[in-house]
Amino acid sequence: MKTRILTIALTISTVFSFAQITVTDADILGIGDVIYQAYDDMPNSSITTGNAGANQTWDFSTLNISGLDTMEIISPVGTPFEAYHPTANICIDDQGEYIYINKSSTGLNLVGFDDVPYPQLVLPLPLTYGFSTSIGPLTIMDSSMVNMFVPDSLAVLITTGQAQTVDSIKIVITSTTDFNVDAYGSVTIPMGTFEALRLKADDITTTDYFVYCTDTLFGGTGSNWYPMPQIIFPSEVEINSSFQFWSNDPLVKFVLVQIYLDSVGNVEDIDFLESAGVNSIAELDNTYFKVFPIPTTYNVTITSESNEKINATLSDLNGREVKRFEFSNSTTLNLSDLDKGIYLLNLKTEKGSVTKKIIID
Repeated sequence: MKTRILTIALTISTVFSFAQITVTDADILGIGDVIYQAYDDMPNSSITTGNAGANQTWDFSTLNISGLDTMEIISPVGTPFEAYHPTANICIDDQGEYIYINKSSTGLNLVGFDDVPYPQLVLPLPLTYGFSTSIGPLTIMDSSMVNMFVPDSLAVLITTGQAQTVDSIKIVITSTTDFNVDAYGSVTIPMGTFEALRLKADDITTTDYFVYCTDTLFGGTGSNWYPMPQIIFPSEVEINSSFQFWSNDPLVKFVLVQIYLDSVGNVEDIDFLESAGVNSIAELDNTYFKVFPIPTTYNVTITSESNEKINATLSDLNGREVKRFEFSNSTTLNLSDLDKGIYLLNLKTEKGSVTKKIIID
């Protein structure tokens, strides 16, 4: 009798348990993927982040689409800001904004946005239940400017008599992020149900202010950077928390759900995958399109191997879009209104995309 009861208990336990999965870099976005993400900026009040622990069930099926975002994962080679981010090995084209990433077996590291470096670990890897780590503090901004706010009369107070003038102000922003995979189970969103890990991320950003004070009386021995008194420019601490749900399902390739919390821990808004499966846009062979003559003076001709519709954008090396147009099979582009220099022509079809370099003499 006891044996039979034990067998039934084990059977029930098996039915209602979920696999404890591992998410690696092979399960995360790669060149050629296209991610369709939605967001709900007014989520139903019944939606919660749930509990920590094993065999959890999260139901986000009531999420509504407030807006959509399409992200194409491309090679950084040939993108407008490639030179600014030499360590990036993938790039996210987020509808005209370029996000540069270094993807490795140990994580996804943000390298920068457009021409702005912004190094930060955004996802440690591999993820498995019970994993936790803390990254930082990392300096994400160290910028100085000529002083126009603090009177010299405060220099003696700030430096306890070591200097007499306030010459510059410096802003230093540091970030510390705590990651904790605190649960696993089954996640349901409008597009389906998936086995997933829950990753809690707490990003603590601290802003400190410093002043460079110059010693004009004692041979410069007191000239140095000094912390700004808290009564004048207090340090600022901001904590941003989120819960992310990651799966190793081959149809996913990106975060299933990301829930952002406000300063008191309430659900603020939610990002989630909008369509089942990850579409893919291939990088076409360079011979798929012909662009000539290069270099050119006024006009350039573009031809394609097919008659399908082609979406094209022309950008300068600073990433500024200067022309956007569509054509089929072939077209001639008038460039007489542009300055001489190097431009990047991105050509995109349903089959894939390619970037060509154009030189105007």
